[in-house]
Amino acid sequence: MLAGVLAAGVLFPAVGGLGVASNQASDTVDSLSADLVTTDPPLVSTITDSEGDPIAYLFDQYRVLVEPHEIADSMKAAIIAVEDQRFYQHEGVDWRGTFRAAVTNQMSGSIAQGGSTLTQQYVKNYLVHVVAADSPAEQAKAIEQTPARKLREIRIALQLEQNLDKEEILAGYLNIVPFGNQTYGVGAAARTYFNTTADQLTVPQAALLAGIVNSPGSLNPERNPEEAKRRRNIVIGLMAEQGHISEEAAEEAKREPLGLAQPLGRPPNDCVGAGPSDGFFCEYVIDYLASAGFSKDQLKRGGYTIRTTLDHSITEMAKRAAEDQVPKTTEGIANAMAVVEPGHDGHKVRALVANRDYGLDPEAGQTMYPLPSGMTMFGAGSIYKTFTAAAALEAGMGIQNEVDVPTTHVSSVYFNNGAPYQVSNDNDGYPARMTLQDALAKSPNTSFVALQERVGLDAVVDMAERLGLRQGMTGINHQGGQIDPTAEREEQRLPQAEFLKERGIGAFTLGFTPTSVLELSNVAATIASNGVWCPPSPIEEVLDRHGNPVAITEADCEQAVEKEVADALFVGMSKDDTEGTARAAAQQVSWDRPMLGKTGTTQNHMSAGFIGATPQMAGAVLTFSDGTSVQGICDGDPPMLCGDNGNIYGGRIPARTWFATMTGVHEGLPVAPLPALDPKFEFGGEDHQVPNVVGMGAAQARTVLQEAGYQVSEAQTNSSEPRGTVVTQSPRGFALPGDTITISVSTGYVPPAETEQPGPTDQPPGEGGTPAPPPEEGGPSVPPVPPPAPEPTQPELPEPPDDGGDQPPTDPPVGEGN
Repeated sequence: MLAGVLAAGVLFPAVGGLGVASNQASDTVDSLSADLVTTDPPLVSTITDSEGDPIAYLFDQYRVLVEPHEIADSMKAAIIAVEDQRFYQHEGVDWRGTFRAAVTNQMSGSIAQGGSTLTQQYVKNYLVHVVAADSPAEQAKAIEQTPARKLREIRIALQLEQNLDKEEILAGYLNIVPFGNQTYGVGAAARTYFNTTADQLTVPQAALLAGIVNSPGSLNPERNPEEAKRRRNIVIGLMAEQGHISEEAAEEAKREPLGLAQPLGRPPNDCVGAGPSDGFFCEYVIDYLASAGFSKDQLKRGGYTIRTTLDHSITEMAKRAAEDQVPKTTEGIANAMAVVEPGHDGHKVRALVANRDYGLDPEAGQTMYPLPSGMTMFGAGSIYKTFTAAAALEAGMGIQNEVDVPTTHVSSVYFNNGAPYQVSNDNDGYPARMTLQDALAKSPNTSFVALQERVGLDAVVDMAERLGLRQGMTGINHQGGQIDPTAEREEQRLPQAEFLKERGIGAFTLGFTPTSVLELSNVAATIASNGVWCPPSPIEEVLDRHGNPVAITEADCEQAVEKEVADALFVGMSKDDTEGTARAAAQQVSWDRPMLGKTGTTQNHMSAGFIGATPQMAGAVLTFSDGTSVQGICDGDPPMLCGDNGNIYGGRIPARTWFATMTGVHEGLPVAPLPALDPKFEFGGEDHQVPNVVGMGAAQARTVLQEAGYQVSEAQTNSSEPRGTVVTQSPRGFALPGDTITISVSTGYVPPAETEQPGPTDQPPGEGGTPAPPPEEGGPSVPPVPPPAPEPTQPELPEPPDDGGDQPPTDPPVGEGN
């Protein structure tokens, strides 16, 4: 009866027990048989540096596929001896063993004995570890002790033997089965337990692995060596009994110690295994590939080789510089750096490091937060003035055009809690006016808030996004988190750029918003690439398990700003290391290459940053408070948290970290000059030269200026010129469209020269002399008082933090304002 049932099962796979035949079930069996022939099992993906040296492995199942000829005869003999002595005689099913097991199971009322061949075990392990690898429910179904499951297994095994030869089936089985310790397949097991390859396994090594297969949990040789050795020796005895080895060889093999690798040779899984320096880069690779359509599960199963752009030499220099400035165990202070190579066809990320190690132990100075590539809630300070300057250049300004530098600026455009937004500088040591180039180097706050008013906040925010803050402006909300369209609070609901524009937040140019070190580095790379933006990519190439290239979806490079604008910005930012806020840091390493640079510090000195680039390499550094107690940072050896009394500046720890790294990076490279400056970006383009209205009548001058796109403010002044004639105008030369031009109009009156005080014989005071004429009709004698600014319609906000200074400790007062 049992033989008849089994025969029927071979022809018609059972569904729901031993009864109903189904064509659909038969099709399913045929499909699984085909999968076993054509589908590869999960494999390890390997992440390498730019030279192809592995830095990390990703896997659910550590497996190294081997071909039949790459498996030692000792391993084949050991597994056959213990699992399927008649392997080479049957055709997939050992009927004798199957009938015996069926009778035993029938007597016991369960499926306790399987009588399975290696072919059948191959089927079962494939269903469990490949087909149902991600589904515990399906795995349980694949090993359930029912006649239906057994009959399906038999049918597939018979079909398999018709498509594969015995050596292929044996290799397939040995490539699938688990050996414990997350190790699957004999290729990985040889490496894990003995640091060898499958073709080099000795008799005792092969016997140990063959014994583990029976119960990889309880026979784990690392945790249960005595039981594993006992099982190994049983396998060795079976090999001798079946004539695979001699009795003498068997006895000698039994005396051998286990000889396990110390430690086990299985590579660490995931980015923790990449180590303290490369872990941040590894994590960015995974995130980047996720945005390109590769899920982490796909990476852990696909067997890809991912060659990255990581440069180990640059990484080591950056890591050393970051830790030299802020030791890794420094409480509450992170020092992160990103290095990006400029280019017109791509921006390759060369290093992502921090003073912290990548790891799980905070007490040892470790973290798994993506310090160099993720968003930090602390801003970059005056580095954001770069975007205001870029917007002004794009509007037609030149780097030699001057800006006013008042000690305090009261905005007529931006508001804070209903009152006009007011900003001051860090010190009073600035001249009344300076060129835009000098302002970028010395960074007065008041000048850039006023300049942002002139070019428009929308233009400055858009420029930040175009130059590189893509995620920072449109990918997060104003609180640095994910955009939630359903949130009640606007700052959580809107992308950050939209929120900044809608609220009209004037402090944007002072850099208080959440930012990313990597994106700041890519901003510098974009400027150094003549205005070409490319995504900061960590990928050189991706190969599949067969070595074939795999295309990935990356954003295209684009001309973010015109080449002439970017080159003018590069030149405009080229004095920070010679005359500006980074001068002391540059002098410490005798830096003598042309470069762009910009420092930044936030209010209360809770963070400070520096971006810089040569035409060959760009980088950014951000030092910020990363502990549970957010405080200001004091520069020192070592630096420390110091409450509200911080004194860190971008020209200190961040700039020193940058210059220490880049000095080594540029060693041996030719000195690259600054880009050529288009003449129209020196003193502004001809299209933005203010018409000369001196000598015209006031009415005519007003018309000429308004037609040229400017607003006009009129003041009267005593002059010998005919009454109503324009005597002077401010500014002359360049002005941005929409700027206000002040014209001074003659009263036609020159006051008499002052005389000495009258003596006893002089004319009494108040007598004699020519009285001043009355004011011109229809016009005031003094500049009009502007009407009160209207109350803002937007909800009130707390005042955003201003930027802190970047004044080197021994320098004259050229620092950035608070």
